[in-house]
Amino acid sequence: MSNRYCIIMAGGAGSRFWPVSRESRPKQFLDILGTGKSFLQQTVERFAKIIPKENIFIVTGASYAALTQEQLPDFSPEQILGEPLRRNTAPCIAYAAYKILGRNPDASMVVTPADHHIANEADFLQVMQNGLDLAANNDSLMTIGLKPSRPETNYGYIQINMGEILSVGARKVYRVKTFTEKPNAELARVFVESGEFLWNSGIFIWNVKAICHALETYLPDVASLFQKGSAACGTAGEAAFIAHAYAHCPSISIDYGIMEKAENVYCFAANFGWSDLGTWLSLYAYKDKDRQGNVIDAPENMLYNVSNSVVITSDKQKLVVLHGLKNYLVIDSGDVLLVCPNEDEPFKAIIKDVPVIKGEKFL
Repeated sequence: MSNRYCIIMAGGAGSRFWPVSRESRPKQFLDILGTGKSFLQQTVERFAKIIPKENIFIVTGASYAALTQEQLPDFSPEQILGEPLRRNTAPCIAYAAYKILGRNPDASMVVTPADHHIANEADFLQVMQNGLDLAANNDSLMTIGLKPSRPETNYGYIQINMGEILSVGARKVYRVKTFTEKPNAELARVFVESGEFLWNSGIFIWNVKAICHALETYLPDVASLFQKGSAACGTAGEAAFIAHAYAHCPSISIDYGIMEKAENVYCFAANFGWSDLGTWLSLYAYKDKDRQGNVIDAPENMLYNVSNSVVITSDKQKLVVLHGLKNYLVIDSGDVLLVCPNEDEPFKAIIKDVPVIKGEKFL
């Protein structure tokens, strides 16, 4: 039996790609990049190159279990862990960790979001393998940090201690000083210029005993809920056990609950072309553009004096005629047409207003 496992977190609502991403079919289940495969399918294929597919688990909302099975038809139902409620990343990881601990107490595991883009897959997989090798014989809690290419305000940052290092072959793994949530522009600039800060990828590597011990130390209430009923995992009683655990579990992130408190936290410094492609603005930065700087997925179009904009329509036969737009989003998803500046603040304001003004119908 292989001791390598992967946990893919696929429970987010993906509202930042609204109106293409919807509550019923969020970002991780969409082919935003036009590859023919969803983010989830790409993530599974990536990790299946270094981890047996039967050792890959998807943690997602219970309401997305059928959609997950549809996209991953060769996965067994036991590999799809349905969360009855959204409780952030710590309960999600606790659920998977105690389930794996019952199967294989010698397991080492990668925990990763489902919706990241990786440009250099070969280097990424090498980092993952190095991390799994280290985790097999080391109880450190490891995360992956990426060398920042710009003062990005939509990412969290990890400050590393340049003097405290573990080595894995030619790679360096630094002890973590601090975690910082999304900074303002000025602070992000200071972080990048210091050379001590890396983007926080939200990818973790550890052995299952180490993360369970950390849960029991720093989040004992959460650990207790999942530990008590772990024997039910893989049985007919698992759904009832998980429903009870989530009903009594706080909503808390693994970063805040454990990584910011534990003393044995290290960070791989990597540079494999990572992006969480979390917003239309980040997608615009990634995608190929025409001569006017537009990202266009609307084959039938007539654009006049339109530049630096994103134009997407779900109906590829629809004629899109635009005049005089710069730095705009024009997204037609069928029942919603979004036209707004391609900036974070106006978009966030719209997302907040939609359920208040129009109810849940268009989310």
